[in-house]
Amino acid sequence: MRLIHFVQDFNLVIGVTITLLYLYQVGYLVVGLFRRRWRDKYQPKALHRYAVLISARNEEGVIGELIGSLKRQNYPAELLDIYVVADNCTDDTAGAAQAAGANVYRRFNHTEVGKGYALDYLLKQLEADGLAGRYEGYFIFDADNIVDPNFVSEMNRTFDRGNFDAVTSYRNSKNFGQNWITAGYSIWFLREARFVNSARMTLGTNCAVSGTGFLISARIIREKGGWPYHLLTEDIQFSAECAVEGRRIGYCDGAMIYDEQPTSFRQSWDQRMRWSKGFYQVDGRYGLSLIRGIFRGGRRGLGCYDILLTVTPGVLLSVLGGALNLMVLLVCLSAPAYVVNRVLDLTGNFLASGFLNFYLGMFFYGLLTVLSEWRHIRATGWQKLKYLALFPLFMLTYIPISVAALFQKVEWKPITHKSMAQIDTAV
Repeated sequence: MRLIHFVQDFNLVIGVTITLLYLYQVGYLVVGLFRRRWRDKYQPKALHRYAVLISARNEEGVIGELIGSLKRQNYPAELLDIYVVADNCTDDTAGAAQAAGANVYRRFNHTEVGKGYALDYLLKQLEADGLAGRYEGYFIFDADNIVDPNFVSEMNRTFDRGNFDAVTSYRNSKNFGQNWITAGYSIWFLREARFVNSARMTLGTNCAVSGTGFLISARIIREKGGWPYHLLTEDIQFSAECAVEGRRIGYCDGAMIYDEQPTSFRQSWDQRMRWSKGFYQVDGRYGLSLIRGIFRGGRRGLGCYDILLTVTPGVLLSVLGGALNLMVLLVCLSAPAYVVNRVLDLTGNFLASGFLNFYLGMFFYGLLTVLSEWRHIRATGWQKLKYLALFPLFMLTYIPISVAALFQKVEWKPITHKSMAQIDTAV
């Protein structure tokens, strides 16, 4: 009986701890839900000169589409230069990028592999060639992106305020309606835009960059001597360091990019495994600094807390609770029937309620996201609703990924992208 009481208390502690840790996100949800999409009416005092940095590995099929969308920006062409680093390519990415109008550098390094290393190489090449001094900021894109025609002008509007070291954007998807995997990614990124970064911006706390479609001040690049972020999730590493150092990351609601999501579960597993492992790396390197930052209080403290909870795998608390309940059940199978029944009820209720609460929570979150962003989602109404029902299952697959990432060695692997003509077009 003492074991049963212990499990009851343990389950209660797990539930209360998770609720209290993430309760602040309810505030984000409320702000995002009742905030009407706004257009920044600030008139920039200057049109700044930027460089676009694109790290591309075997992206011959899509790189021209991104460069084409950048060439069609409603922004002076002489103030936007495009650079591509063809990183360890075995196809003609470099030729396709040059033909589309980009300046291309080729990199071959099979030891230092990953986007962070490629961007650092490209920035150092610009510095060596005497080009870095021209720019006030650098845009970071992935080769499979498509950029809205007003993207640069909207980002310039936010950047020109002068109070942000970096600015992130609204990340939409090119292929929401392709299958349940692409839709799962899409809903998650739309949720991040509407109910996380937009809410952070409204409340005046720090935002976070997310993989692609963001702008970094050239001053930061000069101070850091390039792009020294080489963990598996270099974007979150940068965001964590900004939170620790008190640097501001803003969000531009009017700047939209379209991103191609992985279509196969194998590729999705590999990508999210890298993300999970990268979060552990960031947690290990910056965790203590973020905790110290929390005690500074104010918006900076909240920013440190927010990033700490982002990289800390809260799902593992639920996994730990489930594992303990299963272990207790197995241990008690040889006990008298009334004890087994009591333990079975206890553990079964914990596991069943945990699954149900997770599913309903993710469904509710997904429902609010899809309804709020309905007109921005490039899919039929039936596809939106069908894949909404599967969104919690997509999120459920993060549990085994998070556990496996604890023990498995993870290396950066490229994701295969297709031509926009073969998928749901975004523009």
